[in-house]
Formats: sequence, C-alpha cells, structure tokens
Amino acid sequence: MRGVRHWAVAVRKPSPEQLEDGRLPDGEAALGPVEVQVMPFASALQRHRVLRLPVLRGFVALLGSLRIGFHALRIAAEAQQPDDDPEIPRRDWVIALAGGLALAIGLFVLTPVGLTSLIKEQLGSGYAFWMVEAVVSTTIFVGYLALISRLPDLRRVFQYHGAEHQTISCYEAGLPLTPENAARFGRLHPRCGTSFMLIVMVTAVFVYSPLGILAWWQMMIARLVGIPLIVGLSFEAIKYAGTHRGNRLVRGLMWPGMQLQRLTTRRPDRDQLVVAIAALEAVLEREDPRTATRRELAGIEVAA
Repeated sequence: MRGVRHWAVAVRKPSPEQLEDGRLPDGEAALGPVEVQVMPFASALQRHRVLRLPVLRGFVALLGSLRIGFHALRIAAEAQQPDDDPEIPRRDWVIALAGGLALAIGLFVLTPVGLTSLIKEQLGSGYAFWMVEAVVSTTIFVGYLALISRLPDLRRVFQYHGAEHQTISCYEAGLPLTPENAARFGRLHPRCGTSFMLIVMVTAVFVYSPLGILAWWQMMIARLVGIPLIVGLSFEAIKYAGTHRGNRLVRGLMWPGMQLQRLTTRRPDRDQLVVAIAALEAVLEREDPRTATRRELAGIEVAA
C-alpha cells in the first residue's frame, strides 16, 4: 500500500511446519504471522517542478511505481524463505527482472507490431494499421491474463489484488478498517493499474496513426520510443477520469477497464483482507493522506 510519504508491504509468512522441506509447497497458502515493512517514499515529482508538468509527470510516476513494485516483490518473495536463509541472491533477481521486462516488451509491444505488419499492405492507412495492432495487443494481453489466472499461485496473487481494492474502497468510504467492512465492497476499483493498461493500448492508436505505415523495423522502434508519451497521456486520462467519476460519459469510457479487472482480481478470503488492512494501517499510522498538498499528490493516481 502506497501513501504520500510512505509505502508498506504486508506478507503472511509460512509456518515453520510448512518449510520443513526448505520451501513453501506450490499453491499452498502461508499460515504463519503477518509481517509488515514500511519504507519512506520521496518522489522525484516533489523535488523537481519541471517533472510535474502534464504528460511528463505520468511517465515519472510510472518509473517510481515500478521501483516500488520491484522492491515489494522482493520483500514478498524473501518472506517465504526459511529464517536461516532469507535473502535471494542479487544475481537471481537481476536475471528474473530482466527476463520479465524482455518478455513484456516482446509479447505486448513488439509481437503485435510484427503480426500486424504481415497484413499491412491490405490495410491501406496508418489509422487502420494501428487500430488492428491495438486489437492484436489487447487480445494478447487479455489471453495472457486469462491463462496465468489458472495458475494456483497467480490466483492467490489476484485474490490479494482484490483485497487491496476492497481495503482501499473501505478506507475511502470512511469505515473502520476491519475484514468484515472491507468484504462489503466490490473487488473492482476505478484507479486500478489494469484499467490503466487498457487506456495505454487505446491511446497508442491516436499517437501512432499519424506516422502512417512504415517499415516493420521502423514501427518497432517507434513503438519503443513512444512509450513515455503514451504512458504520460494515459496517466492524464485516468487522472481526469478519477476526478470526474460521477460523469456518465466518463463512467461509460471507464467501463471496459473496470471489467478487465475481473481477470486480475479474485474475491479474497478473510485472512487475505487482514494482510491488506495491515499494510494500509501501517501507512496511516505514519501519515494522513487527506492532508497531503497538491504537490505531494502530483503523481499519485493509480491505486493498485
């Protein structure tokens, strides 16, 4: 859970009996105590005024979120290790992260361009090309989510994702943070990163269409170079939508992204809500986000 000046990770550790073979069995839920770590957070957006300019602030905010995400992932993974050997070698992390980034860029950025290039002569216009490319990207993205959601470990991750959303909604409603109160809310949230990804794919059509149809390698370079601009524009779109949730048109435009969250979230159990609440309470013990200044809120829009 990320606040304005702090972020926290709560992880349920395995019980000693579950680690008799040195590792937690695949697909098995940890049954031990909840461990919470809180870290201070100082965004570059708060220190440099130029980085708070529209569009640019979105890309800078994404980089900050990725840094937090990688750190949180490492904390969560090491919490599942035996106490006498808690650290995962740095080399293993570098390989895993590099492989993950390469897979994401190759599967969701380069592959759609390559596949659409096979029929570019039949499309006839840049707008048609990038529209088809967006459909291919979205299909690959949705198919990927549908496949990984069948894995037991990933299903638990998606349950925790749902617990994050329900806990945030409970806090936003002003109710006491209890598992019973959080369970009353839906698992979908308008500021979810899943919705953001769908906006990115749609925004790409309007950014790349003026380029027309280029050679396949030129389009792949354009796809990579254009990522900061597309992310920045998408951030502004979701920021606007977040402050105009009552508008019917905005709700209609947000609806597809909200429905996509049905793939990346699952209904959590009570123990998972306890973990999510522990993370949020750890942040709230150190700050009150409602008193944050406009400058501090410059890059905070996507919830989880």
